Order: sequence, then C-alpha cells, then structure tokens
Amino acid sequence: MRALRVAVVGGGISGLAAAHRLRHLLGPAAEITVVEQADRLGGKLRTAEVGGRAYDVGAEAFLHRRPEAAELVAELGLGDRLAHPSRAAASIHAGGATRPVPAHTLMGVPASAEAVRHVLSPEGVRRVAAEPDLPPIRLDGGDVAVGALLTERFGPEVADRLVGPLLGGVYAGRTDHLGLRATMPQLATALDSGVGSLLAAVATTMPAPPQPRVPRPPVFGTLRDGLSTLVDRLAEVAGARVRLGLPVRALTRVEHGWRLEIGSAAAPEHLDVDGVVLAVPAPAARKLLADVAPAASRRYGEVELASMAVVALALPPGTELPERSGVLIAEGERDAGGTPFTAKAFTFSSRKWDHLAGEPVLVRGSVGRHGEAHLLQRDDDELVAAVRHDLARLAGVTAAPVDAVVTRWGGGLPQYGVGHLDLVRDVEDAVAGVPGLAVAGATLHGVGIPACIATGDAAAARVASHVLGQIR
Repeated sequence: MRALRVAVVGGGISGLAAAHRLRHLLGPAAEITVVEQADRLGGKLRTAEVGGRAYDVGAEAFLHRRPEAAELVAELGLGDRLAHPSRAAASIHAGGATRPVPAHTLMGVPASAEAVRHVLSPEGVRRVAAEPDLPPIRLDGGDVAVGALLTERFGPEVADRLVGPLLGGVYAGRTDHLGLRATMPQLATALDSGVGSLLAAVATTMPAPPQPRVPRPPVFGTLRDGLSTLVDRLAEVAGARVRLGLPVRALTRVEHGWRLEIGSAAAPEHLDVDGVVLAVPAPAARKLLADVAPAASRRYGEVELASMAVVALALPPGTELPERSGVLIAEGERDAGGTPFTAKAFTFSSRKWDHLAGEPVLVRGSVGRHGEAHLLQRDDDELVAAVRHDLARLAGVTAAPVDAVVTRWGGGLPQYGVGHLDLVRDVEDAVAGVPGLAVAGATLHGVGIPACIATGDAAAARVASHVLGQIR
C-alpha cells in the first residue's frame, strides 16, 4: 500500500500546527509537504536579532488563558522556556494625556462609570453613568459595528479613547468597521441573553475577584528565545518536506485526490496528494478556491486586510524607560506641537518581560491601522525617525538606538467586519462539501496564536478523516 500524501499550503503557525497534527493522525509513513511562498516558515511569528538579542518583530505573545498555545508548547517540550509578563501595567494615551489602562473593562468597554473616570471627560463619564437608563439593546441575532454601538450608548469618547486603541492593537482596525460578534463575543452573548445595557453586559463578563494570597493566573505567555523557537520545533516534529519560496498557482481535483501547481508560470511543477489544508491569507484562499469551492472563494474575497509595521529599537545600556509595559495611542492624538503621532503603540519590552531586561534596552513601536497605508509608504529610515520622535514626546526617551530593525507586515491582519461570523460559516460550509479539503488561518476564528492553532488542528482532523477513509 502506498503512503498517504497530504499537502499543507502555508507555513505560518496555522499551517505548521496542521502539519504537526497530521503527523500524529496519519503516522510516520505519511508524506506531508508544506509549501510556503515566502523564503521562511513562521508567517507572522518572526524572531530577529536586534542589538545582538533575539527579539520578536511579529507576534510577541499568546493568550495563556486560552489553552491551545500553552498546551502545544508543553507537548513540544518547550515548557521550560515559557515566560510571562512582569507586573508592569499598560497605559493609554488619549485626550492628550497618558494614563493607566482602566481595570474592570472588556477591551475598553466599561463595567461602570467609575472604572473610566480617570480617562474620560466629565461629560463622557456622565454619558457612561446614564447608559443603563437608555432603552434596552436588542441585537435580535444580528451584528453591529462596535463603534456605532458604543457611540449610540456612550457618546464618542469610550470608542475613541479606550476601545479604539485596544482593538487597534489586536486587529489594526477601526471600531467603525469591526463587528461586535467577532471581536467581543462575550459581550454579544451577554446582550443576546437579555441583558439590556452595555454596563451590565460587561459586568457579567468580569472574572470573580481573586482570593486573598492566591496568585492570579498569567494572561499572556511567550518563549524566552523568541516565538520562532515554536516554529522551528513544530517543523522538526512534523517531519514534513518543506518547500520554501514557491507559490501555489492552482489547486485542481483529480481522480483520487488533488493536484497542486507549484512554482513559476513558465516552469510549473505538480504535486499530487490525497488531501489539502489551505492555511493562507484571504486573497490566496480566494484565488485557489475559485474553481473548487466558488462560494467560499467569493466570501474570502470580501475580507479586507490591514497592513502594519514593527519598528524594533535597541537602545543604549542605561536608557531609562517608563515604569509601564507600554502605551497604546488613540487615533488622532497629537504631540504638544500639534504633530500627529505616527505610532499606534509602543511596547517597552525590557519592562514588560523580565527575560528581556538588561542590555541593550529593547522597545518596539507599531505603525499602521486599516486605511493608513500612507504611513507605511515611508522608507525604513523615515519610519525609524518618526517612531523615535513619538517615543521622545510620549515617554521622554531620546537616546539614539544602537540598532533598529523595521519589519513590514503587508496585508498581515484580516479585518473582522460586521457579519464576519456569517462569512466564516459560509466559507466552512462550502469547503465542507469538498472531500479532502480544509481551511485554516487567522481569517477564520481569531487572529491570535491559540485561535490559529485551533484552526490548524481542526483542518488536520478533517483532512485526516477523509484520507484515512479512502484506504481500501
């Protein structure tokens, strides 16, 4: 009997998680091929050398309270490299001032007026306090833009000063375009249950107060040597044949499975397999599914993307950073001279992570929200200069870096717009009707590392079930 053959298109965390799970499900004899258009594996997980130190210039951490990433780290024998943030608190720059990110909020949506009193104007606080007196919210099963709902219930300040910066940090998006159900599912669930106000809905999502002398579980985790460690270990244990620098140009059904057309149009090569996992961004999925799952292709084509850049700075030994883990910057904020800030956030990594303390001092600035492509059209030197200007105005840090690395993520973040959950359901329903094919990736059920791993696991299970069922 010939060996089972499976292809994974896309070598990011979703595709590598799928390859790893396929190896477990199909056994050591299966031929698993990972095809990646870029010249490296990892997708948005990338660890670079900055100032002589390993430093993540893509995703920097994963949500530890969601189990998939933490469990995978343990499964791969990397548990001794796990690190959690220090106790340094995050801050937010809004309304011309930098203040701590308020507690008792859900992505910035408050559970009470008191929780956000130090961030909003007196009128903004009054609007929040009066929100429960408004007519009850009724979604009736539908979705709504986060910004529209917040403005209707609270006025503009909660969206502009709190939720916008927080969601912008996750999705590089804007509240006016992001849908409630995909970005704040807990809040939507509470409203669906009959809770009529936003304050009350958020209050139902708040965790119970910690017990005295009982340490709180960590919210985030990362790996001390960088998240590329996870990429490398996944590739090692999956035992897949890795093909880098090769686009997949076409995907075709053949008699006993699938044929992939790989490489240049002038001299393509073909790979015949029993099953395929597509773990690629929406534009690539749209193209590859156009003939084999046209309904899914059309829905993928509706997904908008945001681009961003990470500017990593290694600052001289002795550089003093604020006693904070970082600062989020509200859209439209300007410095004292009236110049708009270029960065949307800074992470003071040498404060946030104990393993990154020491020399040189590490800071990363993030640039780019949906619709801000013009900010990214500057060359690297200009971006570094703009980010340094912002760092000086926001944090008083003026030291010239000993090293700077700019990493651009063009189209790196899918936008979870109004009705995104319906779009994903339509994609998955359409693909479910095609034997031996499954999809994974950040477009589907979350942009974070655990959510991407979950889609890879699910896609692997679907494809493995099909190909094992074909054994005669």
